[in-house]
Amino acid sequence: MTSGPVSVPLADELVLGALELERTERGVLPHRLPAWARGQCFDGQGEGAQLAQAEVQPAGVRLALRTSATSIELDVLRTRKVIRGVPPRPDGVYDLLVDGELTEQATAPGGDVIQVDMTTGQSHVERGNVGTLAFTGLPAGVKDVELWLPHNEQAELVDLRTDAPVEPVPRAGRRVWLHHGSSISQGSNAASASATWAALAAASGGVDLINLGYSGAMMLDPFAARVVRDTPADLISLEIGINLVNADAMRTRAFTPAVHGFLDTVRDGHPATPLVVVSPLYCPIHEDTPGPGTFDVEALREGWIRFAATGDPSDVKAGRLTLTVVRDALRRIVEQRAAHDPNLFYVDGLDLYGPDDHDELPLSDALHPDGEAHHRIGQRFAKHLATA
Repeated sequence: MTSGPVSVPLADELVLGALELERTERGVLPHRLPAWARGQCFDGQGEGAQLAQAEVQPAGVRLALRTSATSIELDVLRTRKVIRGVPPRPDGVYDLLVDGELTEQATAPGGDVIQVDMTTGQSHVERGNVGTLAFTGLPAGVKDVELWLPHNEQAELVDLRTDAPVEPVPRAGRRVWLHHGSSISQGSNAASASATWAALAAASGGVDLINLGYSGAMMLDPFAARVVRDTPADLISLEIGINLVNADAMRTRAFTPAVHGFLDTVRDGHPATPLVVVSPLYCPIHEDTPGPGTFDVEALREGWIRFAATGDPSDVKAGRLTLTVVRDALRRIVEQRAAHDPNLFYVDGLDLYGPDDHDELPLSDALHPDGEAHHRIGQRFAKHLATA
């Protein structure tokens, strides 16, 4: 006689892809930046708040269980952001994989909502209830189960229940790939958590992913470099550039030494680990036009999201960054360093998603690839994983 689901402690070894698990009064909150690093970025209006909201969205974070359970339930408190006047983003999707195969998907009911008014810069939280995800009818027998948390909304884990004992999935012998990048790396506009390009590349390459892609917040921050330095990994990749351009955060004079400094810090902890520098993917609005980027007001009036660049191309001569400028600089930096660092590699983002890809699979919001494009990018980057 099969017993009903019983509570399973949310032990650290059951959660993969997070750098820290915060024990809250309601449950367990996965973080993709440790507390000391979060404390070094201003957590108020602007980029500090952007990073704080992005790192707590658990892109690449998953529960990994070895079990004979046929029923798994998860109580979760979701938190999503709604910007006044901007169409809401799709609900986060939880992906259940059994022995590496996507078996079931679900969204969480209830949850908290952060309401943001861009005209005043003010925000407030509307409290909601804990929701339950139930996955039943799983195959009998011992199997490896992964439950991928959504890449685009916060997920506070409240209670895990199964109808059979669980144990951690052995990780011995599996390589770890740590990737740091922007919203495209986090998974913006991907169909679901296990269908971001980074997750797809990791699955294809048979590696364990740590996704440090932060929407709008890959700014070559020194604390991020130290996090990468201190995190065990067998392969590291850095997608650099798009956020610096669309935030108009840096000029050419500062960019080159900032990249060198970031790489120097990473090498302090990973002197011989294969390290891949990825330049920006194709994005027409910023190829030759600096930031800052902003919402396309006309598109918002019509009820959909689209981004636009507001800089002046003539300012490139004064040192403002575009994607073309960034690619040239990154190629030059890697070539210079590779002379004494044989494990440093350069991947041109245009080889992952270029003008021809845009003609076939255009960026629907002018900034982020859609689900089909994520698949294409993931397949292409998987080849670089295999090479490294």
